[in-house]
Parts: sequence; C-alpha cells; structure tokens
Amino acid sequence: MSKFTLMMSALALTAVLSVAAAAQSSPPAAPTPVTTAAVQTPAPAPAPDAAAAAAPAVPTWSVGPIDFAGSVDVYYNYNFNHPGSQTNNLYNFNDKANQFSLNEAKLSLSHTADPVGFQLDVGFGRAFDIFNRQASEKVSDGFRFVEQAYVSLKPAKAKGFQVDFGKFVTTAGAEVIESQSNWNYSRSLLFSWAIPYYHFGIRTSAPLGKHFTAGAQIVNGWNNVGDNNNGKTIGVTGTYTAKWLAWTNTYYVGPENDKNSANPKGQGVRHLYDSVLLITPPSAKWSAYVNVDYGHNDNAPGTTPTASEWYGVAGALHLQPNAKWSFTPRGEWFKDRDGFSTGVAQTLKEFTMTAEYKMLEGLLARLEYRGDFSDQPFFDRGDTLAISKSQHTVSFGVVAFFGPKR
Repeated sequence: MSKFTLMMSALALTAVLSVAAAAQSSPPAAPTPVTTAAVQTPAPAPAPDAAAAAAPAVPTWSVGPIDFAGSVDVYYNYNFNHPGSQTNNLYNFNDKANQFSLNEAKLSLSHTADPVGFQLDVGFGRAFDIFNRQASEKVSDGFRFVEQAYVSLKPAKAKGFQVDFGKFVTTAGAEVIESQSNWNYSRSLLFSWAIPYYHFGIRTSAPLGKHFTAGAQIVNGWNNVGDNNNGKTIGVTGTYTAKWLAWTNTYYVGPENDKNSANPKGQGVRHLYDSVLLITPPSAKWSAYVNVDYGHNDNAPGTTPTASEWYGVAGALHLQPNAKWSFTPRGEWFKDRDGFSTGVAQTLKEFTMTAEYKMLEGLLARLEYRGDFSDQPFFDRGDTLAISKSQHTVSFGVVAFFGPKR
C-alpha cells in the first residue's frame, strides 16, 4: 500500500474516531431535526423518550406494507450565452438551455426493514439520463431507468444494525437526486464533478451510542453496476448528530480505472474524502451547510500526469421567513487541477440564488439565478466556436411530489 493510501486511510479513520469520541462524551440529544438537505447515512436511533415524539405519521400513500412516493419535475432555463449546443456547461441535471425540459418523473416503492425491506426507485427524464450515463457500464440498458434497487435486512436483536444489498445512491455529498429534497434547484459543482452518483454492492450502518452512526461499504466502484476492473472499492462513513447539527464524513478508496489493452489489470487507486456539516438551530428560521471534497486518482501506468487531483468547498444558507417562502444563496470554489473531472484543468467559482414558493402541499415552484466562472475559456457562447470564461442562467422549475416522507 502506498504512503498516500496510508495517509488518506489514517485521515478518514481519525475523523471517524474523533467524532465517535465526541459522541460518547456528549449529553443526551433532543430528536434529530428534520432537514431539507438530506444526509444519506441512516440516522442513529433517538433516545427512548424522544422516539414517540419523533415517530412519523401514518403514511398517506400506502397499499398494505408497501409505501409509495413519486415526483414530476419540469423546468425552463434561459442561458444568456445563447449556446448553440443548447446546453448549460457543468450542470447536472437541468442542463438543457433556452427550452422547456423534463428533469425527472419518478416512482418509488419501499418497505421499511422489519427485519426485511426494500427500496425501488424508477423513472425517466434528463436526470435519469445523466445519472446512468456511464461509458464503462457492463450491464443491460434496463438499469438506465433505475435510480436505486436494493434489499435490506435489519435483525430485531441487532441493536439498529442494517445491511443493504443492491444499487444505492452514494453517501457522499450535501445534495441528492430529487429537486424537492434540496434547497437549490440546480446541483452544485461538487455534487456534479467531485463525487460519484451511485454504487452497487453492500453497505452497512449501525448506531454507536445516541449520537453517532457508523457504516462500511464494499462496492464495485463509481457509477457502475458491473465492475470495470478486478478490484473493489471500500467506503467508510460516520455521522455525528446533536440537537442542532449533523456532521457526516465519508471516505472511498479503491481501483477505478478501466481495465483495457493499455491497462490490462485496471491499475490505479482512487481516493475521495467528503465532509458535510449541516447546521439547523432550533426554533430558528435559517439553516446552513458546508461541504468539503478532496479527490485523488492514480492514473494508469504510462499516463501523464501520473496522478490527478480535484478539491473544493461549497456552502449554502437556507432562509425561511414563513411556511410558504424560502431563499437560499449558495457559493462554491472548485479546482480541477488536472482536468480529470471537467476535461479542462481549471479553477471554478459558482454563485446561486434560489427563491422557493410552496403553492400547495406537495407542489412547489423555484426561480433561480446562477453564475459560473472559470479561469479558462470554457463555456459555450453563440452558434460559433466562441467560448467564454463565464456563464449566467435563470431557471424556473415546478415540482409536484407525493409520498409518506415529505
């Protein structure tokens, strides 16, 4: 194992152990607050006296033991560069410019593990096209309509331990696939270019005390169902929750380069460290998050450069003066040092302002301005070959959704 691998493994282990130590020394917690920016690691079990207060209402959309949820997400986007490609560079998923578009139409079926459960999310639209668009995929096109498909086991006497097997979204990142579960309409640069979307394999989670949840994963790799080499990727997660914050650390390590004639063994280890701090002050009309990512890939032998790095930081402040309106500014800085993620070695900055109006229960509208800025000519402009160092867009999106977990 290389010195770099040892260093990154030690960093991740240190973060997990330090948070665990904090969990053991903290006072009893109040119920974990409900948040919009989803932390994808399962939350630890609440204290016994808090469990009743935090118990969810009876699901509205259920048939017997099966819970149903769904959404339809449509938008119009205007790009001031008027790109001939009609594409917003760097965007995922609302990347269609100067036109109406379907972001996603999705249906979910699930059953909470008791002790056996499952999750199945299927749909179509631009988000699914990008989510499942992987050149190295070695499975049938049937998975192009599947976001998640996994079975769960949660033994009654295992004190909250759960294992999932199948295709599931990544634990890394401050945002998720579904627009209504994020504060902003467009996804951040870190979500789009620093981390994977999903994995196929096994993941586990278990509460350690009242405030800390630990997890481990063994998966085929990044964004693939069939593996692209002979190695497996290991994931380690840890989430500390308190009355007004949740701090999640995720570390993935494993070989991710394609196995081919130039690299018959698929050599090259990839590392990702992701940290998300979510702040939700009790009784306040604001919340915030900070997301930090660092990635390193050892390129295939004979490749120049021999290694690639990418790293960045993002933050958002969610203001909600009343039940109908909310406003969320987001800013971030991202460096793709070697062009590994975006195809160009560049430093990027991004600012977004999103206004949301909840028209009805399960129906919301968002108006969003976003500006992207690079230190290199990168963004399409006009019908010619001209490119620009900046891109400004305005989006208007409407999302209708239903289900037991709003």
